Amino acid sequence: MRAPYHDPSPASIRGAARDRKRLGRASARGPAVPAAAGSAVNDVSDGPLVTVVTPSLNQGRFIRETIESVLTQSYPRVEYLVVDGGSTDETVSILRSYGDRLAWTSGRDGGQASAINAGWRRARGTILAYLNSDDTYRPGAIEAAVAALLAHPDAGAVYGEGYHVDEAGRVIERYPTESFDMSRLAQTCFICQPAVFLRREVVERLGYLDESRRYCMDYDLWIRLARVSRFVHVPRYLANTRVHAEAKTVEHRGPVHAEILDTVHHHFGHLTSQWVYGYATALLPPRRRRTRWADVSFVCRFLGLSLVTFARYRSPIPRSEWRLWAVWVRHALRGR
Repeated sequence: MRAPYHDPSPASIRGAARDRKRLGRASARGPAVPAAAGSAVNDVSDGPLVTVVTPSLNQGRFIRETIESVLTQSYPRVEYLVVDGGSTDETVSILRSYGDRLAWTSGRDGGQASAINAGWRRARGTILAYLNSDDTYRPGAIEAAVAALLAHPDAGAVYGEGYHVDEAGRVIERYPTESFDMSRLAQTCFICQPAVFLRREVVERLGYLDESRRYCMDYDLWIRLARVSRFVHVPRYLANTRVHAEAKTVEHRGPVHAEILDTVHHHFGHLTSQWVYGYATALLPPRRRRTRWADVSFVCRFLGLSLVTFARYRSPIPRSEWRLWAVWVRHALRGR
């Protein structure tokens, strides 16, 4: 995914405003998360080889910044591959300008997941990562990730903190990362994709990314990985994920959330209310007028979509949600 789908409905009825204020305060303070203990590899010259793959398609205005964020990392044992899908903008000329500092190919491919898998299969590294062509690493990210994997040999992957940034690279907010919990992973994707580093043997065991998924191939991989290995959270900012109008998960919010619902139901056998509400919010037009009847109309359409979605997947609706729905209707009728 080009832009993460963290909390499933940014305009959701429950708690969104509170979360935005909290994340905004965290961003204003800057990196409040301490660096991980032992965040430097003692002898990096003998450390494992890390392969970073960047899938690319017509992101010429961002890709140079992405490339520089990889090539300027403090960790020296990095193999960098760019798999371009046949860009028609300035991407290829930018790639050529780096000479042998990176390896790249350009031509039609099967999409984002296919491009990443092609890079990973070609990789020589024992640690794998992918960095979309509009995202960036923060200084010291790879070194901190390698240190965490060396410190936790039982972990199949590590993930760090991240920021949402705008088109100009300015911090918008902290990505809402959480300590790992499988039940929470069913409710929201709290893992910041560009801040993830994986052991090659685990990726090979899982069969790489699912190329049938266009939007949430990373979320699907996290769920599958968590069932066979362990995630370790690195309490350090490792990456920036860019939010802009052309990002797939911004431009195609409805299809994104539809694929998320299919993924969650496939892995957990039921839907969670957070993702259902995110889907409903993605399909509904924004409210331009805030009147009592406009609120009533919005709540009724929102609940109708949610009810139909639960029914379509034959997923039970928790009693707590029925009670919550009644509260929302009452508040809308009272003009609150």
